[in-house]
Amino acid sequence: MTAAGIYVRYWWPAVPQWLPGLIALAILGVVNLAAVRLFGEFEFWFAIIKVLTIVVLLVMAAAILIFGFGPLGETASLSNIWSHGGVFPHGIAGPLLALQVVVFAFVGVELLGVTAGESKDPEKTLPTAVRRVIWRIGLFYLGALTAVMALVPWNQLDPHVSPFVLVFAKVGIPATAAVVNMVVLTAALSSCNSGVFSTGRMLHTLARDRHAPAAFGKVSRQGVPAAGILASMAVMLLGVAANYFVPEKAFAYVTSVATVAAVFTWAIISSAHLRFRAAVRAGRLRPVAFRMPLAPVSNYFVLAFLCLVVVLLAFDAETRIALYVAPAWAAILVAGYFFARRGRAAGPQGTPPDEETPEASRSR
Repeated sequence: MTAAGIYVRYWWPAVPQWLPGLIALAILGVVNLAAVRLFGEFEFWFAIIKVLTIVVLLVMAAAILIFGFGPLGETASLSNIWSHGGVFPHGIAGPLLALQVVVFAFVGVELLGVTAGESKDPEKTLPTAVRRVIWRIGLFYLGALTAVMALVPWNQLDPHVSPFVLVFAKVGIPATAAVVNMVVLTAALSSCNSGVFSTGRMLHTLARDRHAPAAFGKVSRQGVPAAGILASMAVMLLGVAANYFVPEKAFAYVTSVATVAAVFTWAIISSAHLRFRAAVRAGRLRPVAFRMPLAPVSNYFVLAFLCLVVVLLAFDAETRIALYVAPAWAAILVAGYFFARRGRAAGPQGTPPDEETPEASRSR
C-alpha cells in the first residue's frame, strides 16, 4: 500500500501518500470477500503484466547492449555493473544494510507451503513448483536487475523513482515511463492482494486447529473466510496510518517490520525441517524423495543468515523500529496462544474438524 501511494504520486504529486493505499485496500478487500475466483483473476492479470514487462526489458536491454540502439546505446555496457567506483564503491556496509530490503523482496516464497495443503498430489506438484520458482527468481529478479544496472550506471539512479521507470524513460519512447509506472503499481497491488488472501486462509486454518478464535474458522456464502480477510484488512490499516503520519519513513518502517516477521517464519520453517529430519532418522516418519540440498548444514546456514539480518536492522535508525515492534508483537502472539490453549482445555472451541474448508464449500 505504501508503494502504491508512492507510485500514484508519479502522476499526481499533490495526492497524499496514504489515500491511494486506502483505496487499494478497500478494492482488494471487496475482491477477496466476493469470491476466490476473482482473487485468481486479479492475480492472473497482475502476473501477466509483470512478466511481459520484464521480458520486454530483457529483450530491449539485449538489443541495446548488442546493437547500440537508442539514446542509451553509447553508454550502456555490462561494465557499468562493476565500474563507476567498483562493485562496492562505498564499502561493504551499504550492501549489508540493504539485506533487509532484499529479504523483504522475497517475502511470499513460503506461500508454496500453503499451496501444498490444497494440492491433490503435493509430492509431484510441489517439487516442480519449487524448481520453477528458483529459475524464475534467477531470470526475473537477477536478470532484470542486471539489465537495469547495465543500461544505467548506479550513480545515475534516482532513489525517489523506480529504476524500471527510469530505464524506460531514458530509452526515449514516449509514454513508456508512465506505462511502466502502472506496471510497478500493479506489482504492489498484487503483493497486497496475496497478503489479504493468504492471511485470511492462515487464520482459517489456525481456527480449525483451535489455535485461533472460532469465528475465523467459518466461511461465508461465497466460500471465503470473511472474518480472517476482514481481520487482515484491519491490521493493514496500520500501514495507512503510517503513511498518514510519517509518509517519508513509512516504507522503511513497514518493510523492516515485515522483514522481522518473514525472518521469524523462515526460521521456524528451517527449524521444523531439522526436527522432521530427526524424526525420519528415528523412524517415526517416512523419508521423502524431494530433499533439501546439503541439509542439515544448509539449515544452519539459513538460520545464521537470518540472525545476521536481524542484527543488521539495529544499525539503521529507520529499520531499528522493527526491533522495538517485534517483541511487543511476539508478546501478543504468546498471550493469544496461551489464551487459546486455555480455551481448548476448558471445552470444545474453534471449528469442528469436519467443517467445510473454503475450497470444499466452493466445490459443493
